[in-house]
Amino acid sequence: MSMTGDNNMGSIVQKNIATSVITSDGKILILKRSKKVSTYKGRWACVSGYIEKDEIAYETALREISEELGFTKDDVELIREGKILHARDENIIWAIHPFLFRTKKTEIRLDWEHEEFKWIFPEEIKNYATVPKLRETIESLLEGDEEAP
Repeated sequence: MSMTGDNNMGSIVQKNIATSVITSDGKILILKRSKKVSTYKGRWACVSGYIEKDEIAYETALREISEELGFTKDDVELIREGKILHARDENIIWAIHPFLFRTKKTEIRLDWEHEEFKWIFPEEIKNYATVPKLRETIESLLEGDEEAP
């Protein structure tokens, strides 16, 4: 989706991404983005990826969990799908499709997109330099839920 603003703004593009918050034993998994990725190098994120043209957001979430962590769909249990959040970054509007998954598997196999991972308590996210709207994404998925994480 491309929107054209006035002469000062140029072209604004919307990019749809699925972001999966993975929980285990009261903690959430965060990943440090590598220097090889095109955006937000060195920032902390959850499992995220672009929603492909013929894909629904949930399929993207499962694909990215497999690619980025080495998990199968049997390794995770969907707790909830959240409301879409939007983050503006210069000429890009990120449409974030959030998902909350639970896992018992804590052995992570990182791919090239990340160089480090940590299991943290959700409230600790404020101590990390993150991709846009990550704290809000996590909070929106966890608020008012006795079940999660």
